Amino acid sequence: MKIELPQVGESVTEGIIGKWLVAVGDKIEKYDPLVEVVTDKVAMELPSPVAGTLREIIAVEGETIPMGGVIADIESENEKAAPTTEDNPADLEPSSEQDKEIGTTGILLKDVAPVGPTGSGGIIDSASSKKGQNNGQNRGSRVIYSPAVTRLAEIHDINLEMVTGTGRNGRVTKKDLQNFIDSEKTSVDSKSIDQDDKKSSNTDSVRTEGTYPNVLANDEEKITLSPVRKMIASNMVKSATLIPQAWSLVEVNVSGLVELRNKVKDDFHKREKVNLTYLPFVLKAVSESLKEIPLLNSSWNEDSIILKHQINLGIAVAAPEGLVVPVIENADTLSISGLAHKLDYLTTRAREGTLTVSDVQSGTFTVNNTGALGSIASQPLVNYPQAGIITTEAIVKRPVVVNDAIAIRSMMNICLSFDHRIIDGEQASGFNRSVKDRLESMNLNTQIY
Repeated sequence: MKIELPQVGESVTEGIIGKWLVAVGDKIEKYDPLVEVVTDKVAMELPSPVAGTLREIIAVEGETIPMGGVIADIESENEKAAPTTEDNPADLEPSSEQDKEIGTTGILLKDVAPVGPTGSGGIIDSASSKKGQNNGQNRGSRVIYSPAVTRLAEIHDINLEMVTGTGRNGRVTKKDLQNFIDSEKTSVDSKSIDQDDKKSSNTDSVRTEGTYPNVLANDEEKITLSPVRKMIASNMVKSATLIPQAWSLVEVNVSGLVELRNKVKDDFHKREKVNLTYLPFVLKAVSESLKEIPLLNSSWNEDSIILKHQINLGIAVAAPEGLVVPVIENADTLSISGLAHKLDYLTTRAREGTLTVSDVQSGTFTVNNTGALGSIASQPLVNYPQAGIITTEAIVKRPVVVNDAIAIRSMMNICLSFDHRIIDGEQASGFNRSVKDRLESMNLNTQIY
């Protein structure tokens, strides 16, 4: 039975194979976790749809597979192989009783030549058959490679017949091809080094290997990218290259907010069993400001702008495996207390690595609390394909001018990055001003529930 990568959401088109949790030959029960898959939304474990034995791993770790792509082959417990002529030739000859009673259940034949629409699979000579076993899957006299391997070979202009496969029956995997490409690059770099050394033989040239691409110096170390880091890198490149971004920063006097939180946080924790941080207050201000300036709650669609009527706030969380963005749906309908509960639930799941796809889907705007990391100013990248992202920076006491006098106040910077195709400076400034006014108006009379 071929195991395919299931579709987990409309916006998720591909996934990276993170780590196989089973090995070829392992016995597997139904719903046992097979592999960790990383998408641009979340990391998840894929369970086995059947009980059986893992026959082949088709998609190797680190390989990017489209949704619906085949990743493994499992011999299920209900699957029975047909007898071969070597075991008992007579068993393949139909008996008279079998001729009389023909059922609708077929027999799976292994290691037989494929047939065409007319029933003929063509002539397969032993030479071409052996050649196919060394490099890929053999159909007739033609070697078949996976689409990912073919694409990579075309990009680097590689003759796949030169690559030794380590997959089942000598199948060439993406990892085999990447190792071949890396070895070729290293060979070319070594030749370049030798030529440069000959040219500079009359000079005092002290060169390190790190001067050349893909060759490490003695004091360098290569860190293999995790699937999560690859996905983050891909999303950041997409954001930086596809969205023309601008940004605007304002400072906010949050002295009243600080006084309010300090007064209620202990009682709130005793009553609600969750911490009351500054972030729920910010989320409340942001969600209300998005209703006031809805253009920030949209996305670009080339010939149109898609305005989102639901306000679903993505919260950037630094999880152990990398940055994740769980989503609080309909944030504008929640109180500050409700936002605190939802925030605690999602951040806990993010740090435990137990987020589901539904926890990270449908975000329309993102909030990033970089102040928790000690930052006082930052320029975030918009979370593609959203229209904007806002950061809240560290709250710092400093002297400011109040009523023509110098006073000490708790100050916080907020920075908005936005898609300039959708948002102009006027709307961006209006949104920042709206968030600023709401935060500065919070005091001891502000309702938490």
